[in-house]
Amino acid sequence: MFWLVIILIIFIFQAATILILEFRNPSKAVAWLFILFCVPPIGFVVYYFVAQDFNKRKKVRKAGSRIFREIRETIWEQAYIVEKATDMPENRFMHQQRLFNLLSHLSESPITGCSRSRVLTNGREAFPAMLKEMEKAKHHLHVEFYIFRDDAISTKFQEVMIRKAQEGVRVRFICDGLGSHKMSRGFIRELQDAGVEFHYFLPPLIATIDRRVNYRNHRKIIVVDGRVGFVGGINVGDDYLGKYPKIGFWRDTHVQLEGDAVYFLQNTFLNDWKLASGEQITKSQLIDLFPPHICSGQERIQILASGPDQDWDAIQEMCFGAISVACDRIYITSPYFIPDPALYEALKTAAVSGVDVKIIIPYQSDSRLVHLASVSYVEELLLAGVEFYQYRKGFIHAKVMIVDELLATVGTANMDMRSFFCNFELTAVLFESSSMDRLVADFERDLSVSSKIDLKVFQGRSRGQKGAEILSRMLSPLL
Repeated sequence: MFWLVIILIIFIFQAATILILEFRNPSKAVAWLFILFCVPPIGFVVYYFVAQDFNKRKKVRKAGSRIFREIRETIWEQAYIVEKATDMPENRFMHQQRLFNLLSHLSESPITGCSRSRVLTNGREAFPAMLKEMEKAKHHLHVEFYIFRDDAISTKFQEVMIRKAQEGVRVRFICDGLGSHKMSRGFIRELQDAGVEFHYFLPPLIATIDRRVNYRNHRKIIVVDGRVGFVGGINVGDDYLGKYPKIGFWRDTHVQLEGDAVYFLQNTFLNDWKLASGEQITKSQLIDLFPPHICSGQERIQILASGPDQDWDAIQEMCFGAISVACDRIYITSPYFIPDPALYEALKTAAVSGVDVKIIIPYQSDSRLVHLASVSYVEELLLAGVEFYQYRKGFIHAKVMIVDELLATVGTANMDMRSFFCNFELTAVLFESSSMDRLVADFERDLSVSSKIDLKVFQGRSRGQKGAEILSRMLSPLL
């Protein structure tokens, strides 16, 4: 009896600790309590090492270099910063002043002009474009990926980085410690022997000991001489070329950027580099890292970063703000659809209000648990009028949102809580008609190879399926 009382007291203490530490996020508290109830001996230990901790967020922010703040005035002088809604394309924001104000104050990255974008659909279009620009590097080449494999296409990237380093170009290369853990030591050694500076971002062992294993760097960035940049959903691996038979065709979206927007890709990379390497970039180096450039385009583009190193959950707030003001259409493509309560209600409200809301998710997923959690949100949204489509041609990994004629987004963040609140993410917000038209055309093409989810058929799924969805839904804040 005595030991039962002791065990009960320990269990109550653990549950109380979770409730106190996670009071800001009730849904996450419920998920961790569920794990604690299922596996009491180890649930709290996992929580201690894995769960997001507010003090750790402050530690990560403090560790960041904040280079952008140090040279803010210099970049503001060099870049064209859009400060008024009347300066946006075709006066689209004349009646959306609140959304413009939100976008203008979300993060340290304002809306810029003098930029140009090129939408790249799938790895077969994106990889050659990346490699071509990397070959042009004269001063520096910055490469950052969540997943960098050790296969045929990865070897091509390796060869270019090695060649550039041997030519005297400063090559900095970051990979996420968990996402790229399968990259061989020999592959890395070849890079380092040639002069490429390589660092893992939060290697799993170190991150676990330091209780930061939950912070994964999901960004995909390339910056060439501070002049050209790339961001989007595509990692480096043969699977992104459809060469993995189990998955088949891999549908994805990336974007190539030139002009002022690249300053903010560069800033994000350098903050990540400081966290990964500890190197403090000097002000004298910044002159070459943020070179003045001739205005090469008239597009308005905003680069939004979010993660533990940021003061705001900028990408989630941008999505919520844009969805909330939609009048005509909301098109979303996401491989993992686990919306937080605010976005969930915003989508329901938009659909009930008559907005055309279409969401494409995979039919074939690379994660059974995440897929179950995703479909657990479908029925209620279908009842509200949201249309769901399952991509059938292969696996869809693109992270795209299009709202009215206002804006479109391409980036690394999925429409899920992990991307919004835990991971280091990066999204390009595009405002030009040509870019949005290309993304709409891609979306409609994806619809043509997707099957629409019928409400009555969906409601007829088995009890076992529904039960699995309920359990996955309880864990969804952690996925």
